[in-house]
Amino acid sequence: MRFLDEALDILTRLKQFGSDGKSDGEVNRAAEDMNSDKLILRALGGEATARRPLWMMRQAGRYLPEYRELRATTSSFMEFCFNPAKAAEATLQPIRRFGFDAAIIFSDILVIPEALGQKVSFEAGEGPRLQPTESPADLDKLFPELEIAMLAPVYEALERVKGALDGSTTLIGFCGAPWTIASYMIAGKGTPDQAPARRFAYMYPDAFQRLIDLLTRACIEHLSLQVKAGAEVVQIFDSWASVLPGPQFERWCLAPVAQIAKAMRARHPKIKVIAFPRGVSPRHVGAVANLEGVNGVGLDTSADVEACIAATPAHVALQGNLDPLLLLAGGPELTREIHRIRDAFNGRPHIFNLGHGILPPTPIANVELLIREVRS
Repeated sequence: MRFLDEALDILTRLKQFGSDGKSDGEVNRAAEDMNSDKLILRALGGEATARRPLWMMRQAGRYLPEYRELRATTSSFMEFCFNPAKAAEATLQPIRRFGFDAAIIFSDILVIPEALGQKVSFEAGEGPRLQPTESPADLDKLFPELEIAMLAPVYEALERVKGALDGSTTLIGFCGAPWTIASYMIAGKGTPDQAPARRFAYMYPDAFQRLIDLLTRACIEHLSLQVKAGAEVVQIFDSWASVLPGPQFERWCLAPVAQIAKAMRARHPKIKVIAFPRGVSPRHVGAVANLEGVNGVGLDTSADVEACIAATPAHVALQGNLDPLLLLAGGPELTREIHRIRDAFNGRPHIFNLGHGILPPTPIANVELLIREVRS
């Protein structure tokens, strides 16, 4: 890869602390030293903060003119993700402009398949493209474990961002959940209902379990290395959780996220974990919220807020859930909805966010209004 030399340098620095990066003691001491003024950490610790912490999914992205200018300097999206300097700059741009309470590292959930040997590319206007996994035999083409050196630029970008942030801004790392990543690996692209992955799981349940287990181990390792590079919170994006019926949700979504959250709690007891099972029922929100090691649950735009609050333990933060289309549209209805969401979560830990990623045409003025109203 173009940045292999930098990757190997980062890998060497990580390995000097042993096979798992920094010692647990060092990571835990760093976590204990986290600034208590970081509102997101307080909310994820179970506190109903007087001022609501705020960040936005995809806050580093195409709605920002400075991002579009930076992105134009790199030919491909994956090359951009694996350029530590540019990924760090993209991460910091919305912090400089808006002063959000958290910076989320600029990367992509599909860096994991790339580091497992399945080539990923992005077609303009088409989204991600991978070589489809059509049979159990195709799984044998994958690496047996994550190729850490390929992901080292991500960890370097985190280190760069961590060094640039002030004491009030939280750094968030992330990964895709195993089910969501697997759905792209099976189909070779995004699909409306993830039918290729669902069909594969029905036809080859043992092989699909093998893939989920591989991705679960990869997610744990990737998140752990992000923590060692400076992440204080990690979010697990399960963007396609809603397409699975109950038993399949429990097997392919809930169980892997449970393993990841439990492993993060064991490795890094002070690190906070947000799970985002997009589009699921309040009952499933409650099931995720009760997992060991989960400190917060993201709610999508369609979530029944009152039912989700009732299903969630009082110490678990809820995150969300403004409609990105309303943020795009603006006007008086945007102000009313911001106040409605803010009021709905009064008296419990809440992180204000969108129900999904911000849309590229969103006017900067609408984001500025969002910040003013949330912080008023």
